[in-house]
Amino acid sequence: MTDARRGGAEAEAVDSVLAALADPTRRRLLDLLAAHGEATATTLAERLPVSRQAVVKHLAHLDAAGLVAGHRVGREVRYAVRPAALDATARWMAALAADWDRRLATVKRVAEAAERDPGPQQRD
Repeated sequence: MTDARRGGAEAEAVDSVLAALADPTRRRLLDLLAAHGEATATTLAERLPVSRQAVVKHLAHLDAAGLVAGHRVGREVRYAVRPAALDATARWMAALAADWDRRLATVKRVAEAAERDPGPQQRD
């Protein structure tokens, strides 16, 4: 069982990241920040079909999930990606994928064994 399914702080972090990434605008914001390093909400809004205020709200969700961080430079707030939350989510997803790989390998072994040795034949 993976850590996220057991509960705790890491599970809450993964839940928060997945909820934040469920929105396509937030994923686009992360893409833009990853490509440009850091940017202001105004700069990001110029590249999206949403208002600056909407971008600020989306950035607040991403910040709450630990995916971005803002820091003041004069009157501006510049945002940048924080990869740690993504790393924790990627670890959870990799563990989940490994669980499924193990289960599928077991099903394959059982099916191949049954194919080689079908057991006693039923008579009509």
